[in-house]
Amino acid sequence: MAFELPALPYAMDALAPHISAETLEFHYGKHHNAYVTNLNNLTAGTDMADASLEDVIAKADGGLFNNAAQVWNHTFYWNSMSPTGGGAPTGAVSDAISSAFGSYDDFRAKFVEAAMTQFGSGWAWLVDAGNGLEIMKTANADLPMAHSAKALLTVDVWEHAYYIDYRNARPTYLNTFMDHLVNWDHVAAQM
Repeated sequence: MAFELPALPYAMDALAPHISAETLEFHYGKHHNAYVTNLNNLTAGTDMADASLEDVIAKADGGLFNNAAQVWNHTFYWNSMSPTGGGAPTGAVSDAISSAFGSYDDFRAKFVEAAMTQFGSGWAWLVDAGNGLEIMKTANADLPMAHSAKALLTVDVWEHAYYIDYRNARPTYLNTFMDHLVNWDHVAAQM
């Protein structure tokens, strides 16, 4: 059973003008697809070829871990965004965020700060680590499940996630992500 590039949950141009179709053509069509291809090449003919993506991540290290984790991270990232997303959450997500961080505005500031201060390539996450909601950041392909935490939301801060549209303006990309793209329905489904 080969690993497959999951379909985007929206059309390639659906996130415009916030994230362009050109960015998705490279980020999804080239980068994410390359991780899937590499994962298939690394698992072909091994006992990992028929394992779930999560099982590969749990058992692997080195290049195999990096490619499997990046397939998972990117798939989660696409689902963390919506063409109709952004702004403050409502309902149970709002209550959980207020309980953990005091207010949505406090959460937003801390989440953006985590993403801004992730040195180099990586991710910022809203997670449930078992004691309520927390913000974590991970470098490179690292992900919450490797730290016994459940991912609820992520933003990709590898430069290829935003460079075509925002050049080196990571803060503008992050503010746009929070104001126009966050898929709170996805967060609610993870909770």
